[in-house]
Amino acid sequence: MASSGSSGCPTQPHVAFVAFPFGTHAAPLFALARAVASAAPGVAVSFLSTARSLASLPRAEGLGNIRLVPVADGRPEGTAEVPPPGGIEEMIGMFLAATPGNLREALGAAAAGAWGIPVGCVVSDAFMWMAGEVAEAAGAPWVVLWTGGPAGLAAHLHTDLLRDAIGVGERAMTRFKEQLHSIPVLSAHRVCDLPEGIVFGPLDAPVSCLVHRMAQSLPKAAAVLHNTFEGLDPAIDAHFSATFSRSLPVGPLHLLAPPAHPTPDPNHCLPWLDRHAPATVAYVSFGSFMAPPPAEMAELAEGLEASGAAFLWSLRDEVMGLLPPGFSERTKGRGLVVSWAPQLDILRHAAVGAIVMHCGWNSVVEAITAGVPMVCRPFFGDQRLNARFIFQVWEIGVGFEGGVMTKEGVVRALEAVLKGEEGKRMRVKAGELKAMATPAVQPGGSSLVNFKSFLDLV
Repeated sequence: MASSGSSGCPTQPHVAFVAFPFGTHAAPLFALARAVASAAPGVAVSFLSTARSLASLPRAEGLGNIRLVPVADGRPEGTAEVPPPGGIEEMIGMFLAATPGNLREALGAAAAGAWGIPVGCVVSDAFMWMAGEVAEAAGAPWVVLWTGGPAGLAAHLHTDLLRDAIGVGERAMTRFKEQLHSIPVLSAHRVCDLPEGIVFGPLDAPVSCLVHRMAQSLPKAAAVLHNTFEGLDPAIDAHFSATFSRSLPVGPLHLLAPPAHPTPDPNHCLPWLDRHAPATVAYVSFGSFMAPPPAEMAELAEGLEASGAAFLWSLRDEVMGLLPPGFSERTKGRGLVVSWAPQLDILRHAAVGAIVMHCGWNSVVEAITAGVPMVCRPFFGDQRLNARFIFQVWEIGVGFEGGVMTKEGVVRALEAVLKGEEGKRMRVKAGELKAMATPAVQPGGSSLVNFKSFLDLV
């Protein structure tokens, strides 16, 4: 969308991306921004997030037509480096309390800064529903990106219906194992799979209120983009098409906008994998911000040791101390524990036969595009819904009995996925989904066609 100067001639289009600056939300939106910047080098692109969030983004040398614009995080001046007593929840609360004023200020800075061009389109993380109001005031269309799993979005869209049908709090807990038959697109799921804040958990917490308001606001957006591809769940595809003005699956985003430079491998994970036979290694990763409870960490480690399977475990430095004494020495050779790993390259490696994971949507999509079966231990949010799809609908993974990792459960899961006939069937099914995902972002593919429709809005 081009704006006009005083002469009436079109000026350079300017699109502003507004991130939700917590967890892994900013990364997929940044991938989308990079895709726009690459496909339309004549478009001015501003990417808005807090300074802390911007610092966590993968930087390529020279961002070209992308400018990073800091958004005030709501914390008192001079306290940015000091964690608040309430941790991440308090940080989210302070940030939300500063909206939408901080967004208006950042958009003004983007327009008056290096670009000097009014913002003609606002693209935000779906959580940032208030960006829609800011865009409307600026006379610009509002487009959103839902970064989570499709089932999670479907659940949030039906929050009020679910509360009426199931109840909330203790009443909902008595129906924990019931199927969600009242929502046809979620009929494979159970009440206990729902994200916290819908019918159980802290319904009045800042994030719960945020996503409730989000679900009410999304139908007003000019378009809703999804980090998925058409055909992964046809029923949800159809439901979203009927709900939103335009529903555009544009993923997998990491294939739509691949990294501009090779990902570093400081811990030499790939050479280590080269020494192993195809589909024999379990890759263990719970994402950048997640770690199992200490007791489960110990059970997982003991299960990996007892399984005899080769494994590569990406584990943050601050939780390394939770490993059982002598674990690394006893598993040396067939096990490698590192503080960081190039996940995309690892999943694509022939030696990797499974990923043990938390079922965050970014990692799920990355595993699908690599054709790798999943061992699921979800923790919160849409992760339980994603896990249910993985082992119940797509049949490309397994979970743990009772939803908790035990030594015996880890051994059984790795035996099934890496060594048994069940694992072979999972790899075949995972390969079928991979064969759907990859063409979607190639010329003529559904996601690329949808992406070009999105560019028309920009």
